[in-house]
This record gives sequence, structure tokens and C-alpha cells, in this order.
Amino acid sequence: MARGKLRIYLGAAPGVGKTYQMLEEARRRCGRGADVVVGYVETHGRPHTAALLEGLEVLPRATVSHRGVELEEMDLAAVLTRRPAAVLVDELAHTNVPGSRNTKRWQDVEEILEAGIEVITTVNIQHLESLNDVTEAITGVRQRETVPDEVVRAADQIELVDMSPQALRRRMVHGNIYKPEKVDAALANYFREGNLTALRELALLWVADRVDEGLERYRADHDIDSTWATRDRVVVPVSGGPESDTLMRRAARIASRRAGGEWSALYVTRDDGLQGVAPDRLADLRAKTEQLGGSFHTVVGDDAAEAILDFARAENASQVIIGASRRGRVSTLLRPGVGERVVAGSGEIDVLMVTHDYAGRRAGKQRPSGEHLGRRRLLAGYAFGVLAPVVVSLLLWLAADADSLPTEAMVLMVLVVATAMIGGLWPAVIAAVLSSLLLNFLFTPPLYTWTISDPENALTIVLFVVVGIAVATVVDRAARVTDRARKARAEADALTVLSHSLLNTSDDLAGLLGSASELFGATGAAIVRRLPDGTEEVVESHGTPPPSATPCSVEVDDDTVLLLAAAHPTPSQRRLLKAYAAYAKVITERRSAIVADMERHRLADADRTRTALLAAVSHDLRSPLAAVRAAVDSLRSDEVEWSAEDRAELLETIDEGTTRLTGLVENLLDMSRIHTGSVTASATEVGLADAVHNALHLIEGADRVQVDVLPDLAIVADPGLLDRVVANICENALKYTPREAAIRIDAARQDGRVTLRIADSGPGVRDHDQERLFAPFQRLGDVPQQDGVGLGLAVARGFTEAMGGTIATEDTPGGGLTFVLDFPAAGSSTDAVSPVQGPRVVSHP
Repeated sequence: MARGKLRIYLGAAPGVGKTYQMLEEARRRCGRGADVVVGYVETHGRPHTAALLEGLEVLPRATVSHRGVELEEMDLAAVLTRRPAAVLVDELAHTNVPGSRNTKRWQDVEEILEAGIEVITTVNIQHLESLNDVTEAITGVRQRETVPDEVVRAADQIELVDMSPQALRRRMVHGNIYKPEKVDAALANYFREGNLTALRELALLWVADRVDEGLERYRADHDIDSTWATRDRVVVPVSGGPESDTLMRRAARIASRRAGGEWSALYVTRDDGLQGVAPDRLADLRAKTEQLGGSFHTVVGDDAAEAILDFARAENASQVIIGASRRGRVSTLLRPGVGERVVAGSGEIDVLMVTHDYAGRRAGKQRPSGEHLGRRRLLAGYAFGVLAPVVVSLLLWLAADADSLPTEAMVLMVLVVATAMIGGLWPAVIAAVLSSLLLNFLFTPPLYTWTISDPENALTIVLFVVVGIAVATVVDRAARVTDRARKARAEADALTVLSHSLLNTSDDLAGLLGSASELFGATGAAIVRRLPDGTEEVVESHGTPPPSATPCSVEVDDDTVLLLAAAHPTPSQRRLLKAYAAYAKVITERRSAIVADMERHRLADADRTRTALLAAVSHDLRSPLAAVRAAVDSLRSDEVEWSAEDRAELLETIDEGTTRLTGLVENLLDMSRIHTGSVTASATEVGLADAVHNALHLIEGADRVQVDVLPDLAIVADPGLLDRVVANICENALKYTPREAAIRIDAARQDGRVTLRIADSGPGVRDHDQERLFAPFQRLGDVPQQDGVGLGLAVARGFTEAMGGTIATEDTPGGGLTFVLDFPAAGSSTDAVSPVQGPRVVSHP
């Protein structure tokens, strides 16, 4: 089924007549016999609007109950059942009553369109989602009911219902929009003339953009390439030279003279990529363009004039602004410049040639010919260009015959080409002129004079000079291009290495500095940070750190600079140096981000610990304190005569409460010491059997613990910390082990280590929860709230690691959990289990 069409009447404000015109369209269609129904129209009590409903088929509305109130909405099911050719649906941005089929009315409209029914609807400009913030800034009212822009953009037809602010305010005064009691407030607030003018401009510009999009689609569908100057669009090509800013400002002024004018800056880069401005200059041009209200574009093309015209036609530009050429008059006569070729091929596009301060002269110092070859090679070229023609001419003169002038000319031409390959253009020009003089003097009759009797010989010598210079020019240009290509390849390779390093998220600053030193031939490199007190701090260095005044330097950021112990860099090298500096900035920012993230995690952990501590204090400290306080108050009361048994029971309650408080406070203090890193272990030789017995005296229920530890088994540990570790683990095990079952402790020595195992027969712990056992304030949800705050095992791990040991868990065969503690053995270590003399001690304290 074909999708229905959507027609929208768009207005700048309420009361401009959107619903009125929608109803008039419905009456016109009904007069032509079309099947049109009213799905939902809101008249707002306006009599002229209500009068237009007479004679139209109006579908009954649906009633929706919300919070005890009966509200009316469009009956979507009735519309789909009736299936008219077209349906009127007012207020597209309306939010339906909760409990309706869809949340928004535009969603109802989508369903109707999918059913193949045409929809005619209305909406105000302030209800478009993209303009919500703008209209709020204008009117001071934020619209809660909005419609996505793509819904309105997808309409087959958008008709603007326009009215001047003055006419709309008069309509308001006459009572045609709001009731009389609301008119004064509306005119003083939302319907101020300035508000209405701004909303009207928004609506006009938005519709104009949609019309422009439709025009572009039409031109594309019909392959129309010619310029239709429906709107001022200015294109200004920029070369990156100093005149670019002047041209862009001129383009911005011209585009601003008419409403809706647009301008674009265009930079054309060559296909081979061997010539172009620095990336930072392009960034400056882009920023300047955006600052002046234009858009910046970059295209690739070998012919700059053709690329400019192609872009201008694609953008439907009405005008191109070209800067006056910086080339001289002779150069322009010999070879037309970009501006002249743009004018010649512009056709229906206007071209404005703008003069500037740099017209007629090249910007900047020109690079001398042969500079790319180096001083030694240039001198060698001059020497070869002078000596080689003389030596070869003498050799040819010794073997010359009367009719050999073409032969001598070709041999000397080879020398000219060779000179151009060695030393560039000017040595080859010297070689060509000198060779022509030698041809004249030694081989052209009359010999040994500067006169030429035969006109053909004269022409030969003149052609020799011309061809020699032309060939030298071609060879020199080819050498220049080759040199640029080589440097571009080196630059591309270096950037490729940097890109791979960046993708691999390496943060090796020293390696980066080493790579830069190798590329630039530097003896050293450094990243230096300037401190607020004027001193400098070396962040990272490689090789011999260069002085701060080195000519090869570039800023990484406002306070950091990259230094290389090398000579002044060339422009291409400086671009690479800036790329290295940018990568160095990424590394330093990444390091800072890592440090900040670690600090954030530390603060988050501290916050969680603080929250858990407060929870512990709020309950686990309060409960024993309340019990102690109640027992003390009872003993001090004179109103009750307590028996000896009652007094003993109250004193026992006080003792239990204080014991519980003491253990809780000790765990909290120990956990605080562990978090702050202030736990210091005094390592000494400790008898493991004695240590276990001492620890068991600290806990209740020690009679349920079976100890199977050799009496002379000793470890290196802190006695006090070891007692707390064993006591906390045994106390935890007793909580989970049934009263009829026992806790087993045994130990063994192997490879210079002693393993202590504490096994219970409780319910055990799932594998993925075993590591969580040692987190502070962790109960895993299976211990009653009054049984501690979950610090015992966390303290045990912290103390064990402080003594150089480890603690882990494993399942107990037959059910339960076994804690495995590993400590350094006292004395020399062995590779096997140490044999122990004497009977094994098995005790049941």
C-alpha cells in the first residue's frame, strides 16, 4: 500500500490562521467531491473557525480517563476504520493523554500515513525540536510539546501561513484569538511585537531552507548544472597566502548585503600532494572562515581553476571572488594565472577580481634554484659546467673533421643535460652558453674567430643554446619534483609511524624522543616544562639534553616545549616537528588522565569506605552501645531491687557489648591503617603452633577448633599481626560452620615456604564470590546484620600481605571453605617437604 501524503500548514505563532486555512482547503476538496473527514480540529472557541466545520464530516473523539478526569483525544482507530482519502489532524506537536495508543499525535499521524491516508495538519515554528532553545530565548517560554524536525521535513508539502506582527496583534485586540480577559496579558508577554517579528523571521528562514532543498533536489533529478542565482552564494578561493584574510572579509561583506546570503572559502590542494600550505595555516583559515560566518571547504584537483569552477557550480554559486595575481606582468602574459582562467571559464557566474597589498609581487622569499641540491653538489655542477665543455671540446677539436658540427653539438648537449642533473638550472645555463661559444670558435667556419659565415651554422648554434636551456629547465624541474616527492615520502613515513604509535596507545615519551632524534639527525631531545617560578623541569629526555635556546624547538602546550639538539628545521621538517609535539601532547594528556582516573578511583574507594563506615557506626556500634547503656541504667536504677542472678546477667551483657565494641573498633582502626599504608610488620621467627594457640585464646568457640601443626614449624612473621590474622579467619569460619562440626587447622612446609590451612565445613562460597570475601564491609548477604561489619577478612588480608605472605581460598572437600595462608619459612629453605623430628601435636583447646 502506498504511503499517504503529508501536508503541513506552518505558522509563526498562534492565531495566524493555520486551522482556518486547513478547514478552507477541506471545504474546497469536499466541493470537488473528495472524501475528506475531520479527525481532530481544535477551534479554541473562535466562531469563524467553528463556522468552517459546518458541512464537514467530523469523526467522534475518543474519551480517555486520566486521574479521574475524562479527556478527549482523536480516535485513531476510527480514522483507520473509516479510511477516508484525507483526514484533518490539528496540532501535530500535541502530547496525547497517558493511556492513549501513542504518546504523541505525530505518531498517530505516522500510523495514518502508513495506512495510505493523506493527512493535513498544522504546527507552529516554536514546536520544532531543533528550534526549541531558540524560541525559548526569544519568548522566555519553553515549549514542552515538540515534534522532531525530520517528521516535518518529510512532508510532501509545507505551506507557510504568514501574517505581520501588527496584523496579528490587531486580531488579538479584536478578540479573534483569545478571550478578552487574556488579551492584555498575551499582548504584554508572548505577543510582543519583537517576539512576533523574531518568530516570523525564524519561520520564513526555515521554510526558505526547505524550498532551497527542494530546488537542489529538482536540479539534481534533472541534471541541471547551470547556475540559478536564487540566493547570493559567494565562493572565495584562498591560497593560504597573506592576502587570504582580505579576500574572506570581502566575501563576508558581500554575502551579508542581502538576507540569506552565504559564502564559502575554498582551498584547492594538488593531486600529487607535493605542494600546499602547512596544516596549522589551514586550521587558521578554517577558524577565520567560521568566525566570519562562512563555511570552509577543501577539494583536490590538479587544475586549480577547473576545481574552483566545478565547486562553484556544484554549490550553485552566484559569484566567485578571486584575488589579483601575485605574479608579474611578463609571467602572466606567458602563462595565464588561475584568476584569468577562472574568468575565461566562468560562464554565467560573476567573477570579482579583488586587489590587495600583495598583488604583483610574490609573498615571501623565493627559494634559490639549486638550493635543494646542497652547496657541495651546486659547486660541483658549476665546476662541471665550466670544465667539461672545455675538455670535451678540445678532445673533439683534435679529432674533428670539416662536416662534424652536428656531432660536436650533440656531444656538448649531453654535457649540458649532465650538468643540469648534477648542479641544477644555472650551472646548465652556463654550460649551454659556454658550449655554444666553443662550437662557434672551434668548429664553425671561419675557425678560431667569433664570426659565422654560414647562416645555417648560426641557426644551429642559436638552437643549441635554446634547446640546452629548455632541456636544463625540464631536468631541473624534474629534480625539484623528485626532491619534494622524496621529502614528502619521508614525511609521510614519519607520520605513518606516529599514527601507528597513536593507534597502539603507546605512552613511551622516551621512545618518541628517540624517534624524533633519529629522524632529524639530532644528538638529543627533551620535553621541558616551564614552572611558574621561571625555572624549567625536564619531563623526559633522550641522548644529550639540548639547551633551551636551541633553534629546533616547538611548543607542546602553553607550558611545555619539545627541544631537539639540531639545526634550524626546514618548513617540511617543522611540520613533522609539530606532529611530534602534538603526539607528545597526547601522551602527556593521557598520563595526566591516567593519574586523574587513579585519583578518582581512590576517592571513590574512600567514599565507599566512608559510606560503609557510617553504615557500620549507625548500626553495629549503636546496637552494643544501646545494650550496654540499658544494662548500666538498669544497674544504677533505685526503683528496682536486682537479685544477684539479675545483676550477673546485666554485667554479662555489659561485658559482651564492650567486647563486641572493642573488636569492632580494632577492626576499623586496623582497616584505616591498611588503607593509609601505615601497617609496619616487625618480622621475626615465630613458632606457628604457639601462634595458633595464642590466636585461639582471643575468640569464643575455640573448643570447636582442631589444630594439627608440628611443634617446631616456624615462620617469619609479626607475632601480633599473625595472631589477628588467625583469629579473624577462625572467627569467620565459626560463623558459618554448624555447631556440631569442627574447624581444622593444619600446616606444612615446602620449598622454603609454610602453608597454613584453616578449613570449615560450612555452606562454602561460589567461585566468582571468593575474591569478594576480602573486600571491606563485605558479607555476601548471608550473615545477619548484627554479626559484624565485614572487616575481619579484609584486615586479615592486609596484615598477611604486610608480613610478606599471601592469602587465598579454595573449596573444602566434602563442603565448606578453606583459607590458605602462605608465609616465608624460618631458617634455610629446601626444595622438598622438610622432615620434622618429634611427635605431631594435635590439640583441642
